Amino acid sequence: MKVSLNWLKDYVDIQMGVNELKEILTMGGLEVEQVIPIIGGFDKIVVAEIKSIRKHPNADKLSLVDVVTDAQNFSVVCGATNIAVGQKVPLAIEGARLPNGMEIKKSKIRGIVSEGMLCSESELGLGEDSSGIMILSKDLKLGANLGEALGLTDTVLELSITPNRPDCLSIIGIAREVAALTNQKVRYPFIPDYPKEGEIHKKTSVTIIDPDLCPRYVAKMIEGIKVGPSPYWMKSRLEKVGIRSINNVVDVTNYVMMEYGQPLHAFDFDLLEEGRIVVRRANEGEEFVTLDGVKRRLDSEMLMICDGVKPVAIAGVMGGLNSEIREDTKNVLLESAYFNPANNRETSKKLGLETEAAFRFGRGIDYGACLNVANRAAMLIKELAGGRVVEGGIDAYVKPIQPKPINLRIQRVNHVLGLEIPKRMVRKYLENLELTIEEREDFLVVTPPTFRQDLEREIDLIEEVARLHGYDKIPVTLPKSPPSSRTINRNLLLEQKAIEVLIHHGYHEVITYSFISPSFGDRIQLPQDDIRRRSIKILNPLSEEYSVMRTTLIPGLLETARYNIARKNSNLKIFELRKVFIPKEGEKLPKEIKYLSGLAMGFDGYLSWTSPLREIDFFDIKGCLEDLLEALRIDGVRFLRVENVPYLHPKKSSAMVLNGENLGVLGELHPDVLSRYEIDRKVYLFEVNFDKLIENSKEEIRFSPLPKFPAVYRDLSLVVDKELEVGKIFEAINAFCDPFINEVNLFDVYEGSPLPEGKKGVSFRIKYQSKERTLTDDEVNQDHERLISKLREVLKVDLRQ
Repeated sequence: MKVSLNWLKDYVDIQMGVNELKEILTMGGLEVEQVIPIIGGFDKIVVAEIKSIRKHPNADKLSLVDVVTDAQNFSVVCGATNIAVGQKVPLAIEGARLPNGMEIKKSKIRGIVSEGMLCSESELGLGEDSSGIMILSKDLKLGANLGEALGLTDTVLELSITPNRPDCLSIIGIAREVAALTNQKVRYPFIPDYPKEGEIHKKTSVTIIDPDLCPRYVAKMIEGIKVGPSPYWMKSRLEKVGIRSINNVVDVTNYVMMEYGQPLHAFDFDLLEEGRIVVRRANEGEEFVTLDGVKRRLDSEMLMICDGVKPVAIAGVMGGLNSEIREDTKNVLLESAYFNPANNRETSKKLGLETEAAFRFGRGIDYGACLNVANRAAMLIKELAGGRVVEGGIDAYVKPIQPKPINLRIQRVNHVLGLEIPKRMVRKYLENLELTIEEREDFLVVTPPTFRQDLEREIDLIEEVARLHGYDKIPVTLPKSPPSSRTINRNLLLEQKAIEVLIHHGYHEVITYSFISPSFGDRIQLPQDDIRRRSIKILNPLSEEYSVMRTTLIPGLLETARYNIARKNSNLKIFELRKVFIPKEGEKLPKEIKYLSGLAMGFDGYLSWTSPLREIDFFDIKGCLEDLLEALRIDGVRFLRVENVPYLHPKKSSAMVLNGENLGVLGELHPDVLSRYEIDRKVYLFEVNFDKLIENSKEEIRFSPLPKFPAVYRDLSLVVDKELEVGKIFEAINAFCDPFINEVNLFDVYEGSPLPEGKKGVSFRIKYQSKERTLTDDEVNQDHERLISKLREVLKVDLRQ
């Protein structure tokens, strides 16, 4: 947000220097990112007044013009025809140098000495008009340097406005802040009090079909205008805040938008069929040509401003080519409205149209100022373009919005801030912000103005008191309660242990937003009845993309993966250990559950001449989780194949199950989900309920001494059905309960000839060992044979020959 200091001074007194003002604003919560000085120049070019005009004795097309500055008279030869006695004009005297390089000297023109030069806009570099002398405002001081008189010597402040303060996206909004921080009153510009009833209701009408997207729409009419260039003072102000001048009508709408923060739109009334306004949603697939000449395809969630037949503007984003202000426009219908911020942001994003109007509507404007702002703009159009303001105004306000009062306890203010601020001072601070106050015995009833929609709770008001009192005046104090004794938080220790395991496996921790897009359920293919789709909505989201609280960590990890792939970082291992928010039936607050999710893709390790790169697969993430379970001392977890996880590949996914309870899932990401996130390679991920892991983690540490007696190894090669899970063989071996079986490892899986079709070979190495003595070969052989018999009986397997 750019703010011209000269413009700001119209509404509030600024006695301090720029650096002090910058410090005041920054300490008040409005960060000044940059201070841009603008040097006007125009040395020896001053404001003069024409006293007389005489014909040049030696030239028919020249005149002798006598002008006066504050203390000196000059005689100038001039060829312009638009001058008259009493006008104030720019005079370049001897020694002046114009922007085009011309140096002004006393010289004879057709025998008469000219002591200077009266200048046009183009000669001064202030515009393109070269048809006549630049006529200045009668209010300018005689003899003043032209640059200073026109406000060309200025300072522009560039501020960073936070999303919760859309009221500061205007010059008056910043003036309110300066006034509040320096204990002043704002000087508001004059706004005529036009009557609401009158002739306009016979000429046009406004119908709002979708009041949920447009709660208020104000229309004013100005007839008989003449479209032309804007005066220099308006062009200059708009240029300083980054807006290009177009014509006097459009410039007024932009000027008032920057002044009040309320975007306006001007329609050529004669181009509106049936002479009326209809506010409705677009039809699905409807096409519309915007002011930039681009044909845009609309959907049914976009709000349109229409006449009696066709769309004429995309509400709050951009007007249409079919109703724009043209050189021959005579009659104007002026729009001042309030549009739903979330819908406006979504429309702007879908269409890729980031306009000044959309930026303000998307953050939320002052719904209470629509009528006053329309009256202000109508007055300025009449002043700059002539014509007349049609009597009356249309204010379609279906369901008026009223600010809600907030109770502010003085005791609470001082408790939060650690200060002793008296009630009268708290009241003074809030009144400086133009808040309405009703005093009670030990609290204040505070009603925010309509331009402060960010003030909703008591703590918001306490923050305002802190701002105006000064954060730098809040003393640093130690806590009154004694520090608690240092205790070891078991849950935190387990979290740290889990993080260490993942880092050991090459993972990097990420932190993603807790707020996500409501479309996440469709993108990861959650069923419509999945509880994770019932996410908690944010009341005042930054944008539609961050409007609900996450119920799963997966979307954040996938967005991170897409971001990295776009930047050529395709070998990635990341994890997040954070909370998700699951809604609880009949309760306002959600259930907060800590989840651990990880994502891996690309190649494992680094490029080396000693060995080829190996692509990450399912068993990498499974092995990582097995190490995690071991580190957390959780026994008995089974990895079971599942096919019903919607975002995982149905043939390459598994569930972690302990005593019949699902702890989490892992597997390869579903190809359809990959395509929705624009990921063109295999991705493996896991998501585990970490709270359940903590519940099942054993506190006692078990120690097994090193074996004193030698181990005996036997290999076991089996032929089994292809569909038989190896995990079930492990379970059967463990169920055998042989006290001498110390360890079982799978070392080979084979399919193909000479094995029959539908069969596979699996080989295990079994370690037999006793803690009390050395086992004999006969003992081991007998145990091994009993194991084989048991496996044949339970799983119907055969020995591989």
